[in-house]
Amino acid sequence: MKRHPDRQSEMATDLHTERLERVIQALRKSQAESVLDLGCGPGDLLLRLADERQFKKIVGLDTSGEALAEARHLLSRKENASKVSLYQGSFTSFDDDMAGFDAAVLLETIEHVEPHRLSAVEKAVFAGCRPKTVIITTPNYEYNVLHGVPGGAFRHPDHRFEWTRAKFRSWAEGVAGRHGYRTRFDDIGERDPILGSSTQMVTFSRI
Repeated sequence: MKRHPDRQSEMATDLHTERLERVIQALRKSQAESVLDLGCGPGDLLLRLADERQFKKIVGLDTSGEALAEARHLLSRKENASKVSLYQGSFTSFDDDMAGFDAAVLLETIEHVEPHRLSAVEKAVFAGCRPKTVIITTPNYEYNVLHGVPGGAFRHPDHRFEWTRAKFRSWAEGVAGRHGYRTRFDDIGERDPILGSSTQMVTFSRI
């Protein structure tokens, strides 16, 4: 099914907003006060977290200096920006500054990592950072046909993989079992009875 380009753009914006809201809802529910946004990009999540009184310490990490500069510019206009810090670096390797957070978020980021590097992400986040809560969102490959994506292609040229729901669940449950977490899976976006939703999300809670 091919959708009209303008409608596709509108749907993408709505989906992005819903993703942000659903992640924030999960963070509220976790009672986290400190949040690490891994792969924060230009700061869409950081901007919203800064408005939430619950979150006292917020850190964004990204490899792109350009994205961090944009985030810094946008945050400079906010009254609550003082509780947000930005660092350039990768979440495929652990740094001591990444430890001690209540929650970590990987919002549409793991699919930008080469599959053979996911073990490094797992080691850095779940063995190194080891927050009480980890939230990950990623595209549902099965839903691509409803976005008009040709078979075998990905939604973005920088994506290194996109997983089916079964593959994502298998990977997440393996990670949880190895590091002492339990998982909760959720759909984000309009749900198709056969293909599921556009975005899949897992919340890891440390046991």
